[in-house]
Amino acid sequence: MASQQPPPPAPAPTTISTIGDDLLREIFLRLPSLPTLVRAALTCRAFLNAVRSSPPFRRRFRSVHPPPLLGLFFDPDGPAIPSFAPLRRRSDPDLAAAVRGADFFLTRLPDADDAAPGWEIRGCRGGYVLLTNLAAGRVAVYNPLTRALDLLPPPPEETADDCAGYFTYLDYHVVASDEEPGAFRVVCTSHDESRMRAAIFSSSDSAGEWRILPWAPPAAAARPEDEKYWLHSGELVGESICWTHTSKAYMLVLDTAVMRFSRIDIPPYLQGRGHTFKPGETKDGKPCIVCAMEFTLLVWYWRVDADHGADKWVLDKMYHLQTEIVQATQGLLEYHGTIKVLEIVESIVYLSTSETFNDADFPCWFLTFCLETGELTKLFQRKFDSHVHPYVMAWPPSLVGNNVDPLLEGS
Repeated sequence: MASQQPPPPAPAPTTISTIGDDLLREIFLRLPSLPTLVRAALTCRAFLNAVRSSPPFRRRFRSVHPPPLLGLFFDPDGPAIPSFAPLRRRSDPDLAAAVRGADFFLTRLPDADDAAPGWEIRGCRGGYVLLTNLAAGRVAVYNPLTRALDLLPPPPEETADDCAGYFTYLDYHVVASDEEPGAFRVVCTSHDESRMRAAIFSSSDSAGEWRILPWAPPAAAARPEDEKYWLHSGELVGESICWTHTSKAYMLVLDTAVMRFSRIDIPPYLQGRGHTFKPGETKDGKPCIVCAMEFTLLVWYWRVDADHGADKWVLDKMYHLQTEIVQATQGLLEYHGTIKVLEIVESIVYLSTSETFNDADFPCWFLTFCLETGELTKLFQRKFDSHVHPYVMAWPPSLVGNNVDPLLEGS
């Protein structure tokens, strides 16, 4: 009689720790937001490595989940320190946890003794807050989420040497990349009646010094007959900075990747309307312009002209938002005469309502509008007594492949 064979061993059970990286990343793509991905990735080394080792996954995740807005910084005139209004969403506890764990009170900044003008925010981008303190002669780059603080020297005085009469420090901007954790560049520009000049500070420069570029010639900037206030404040569009002319139909563009100035015409309709529109960027990094006329948004994209084969501004859509804003503001439209474009980042337009009368104590609404979905979202109501800077969560350095293992830090 043949001996009975033992039954084959049962297959090993499949557990979450035995799933391959490719399947893990497909699961992670279905998480609701970037803060949730951070919490999941830091659960174990296998999850963390699956995220950190794949730049294509990071690009896919960003395309599916727009970088979340954590709140708005308000930078009032005078000696008051900047304040932060967090975005409160009970439906996303991970986003709320990110806000609670960050230093939005900017406590690591050196004391300014509340002396005017004190610390002023010049912009927020790539997770960084860029601030200047003219009284102390300091420039600061601060990441409230990681609490990394970099204190820079002020731009050299020769940045504005050889100005033809009037000049001003026009703008400061911080440029950063999600794929280069801890790396940033600060660009400072000065101008006179017809030219512009830039100085750049790079965190990767071991010398820790500003590099001053030559003056952009009048042909690339303005014409000699232009007045001293010939440019509006600049807007960061991808890695370029754009300044619209106050009275002519063009904008001056500085490509910070190669540090070169150029001019780009804007739609004639926008000539002299610089207070109603802003240049910005789409989700895929393409330039756009959004103009607010009362409660209508007009959107232009920089596209190839099919007839001439050259890039040009194309009016794409007009969004009539009066009905949506009436609903969002609980029917208080009679107190708001128009909407104002604050900034455009990755297809998200940040807006505020504007009062029909000059009353600094009357609160206005802050909203966002998505150019891809056409969705209007109400944020909160607050006094508009200052400059406004949306703070958008950048891709965390802990989720980018480098030599630092966050699971071992502090052990």
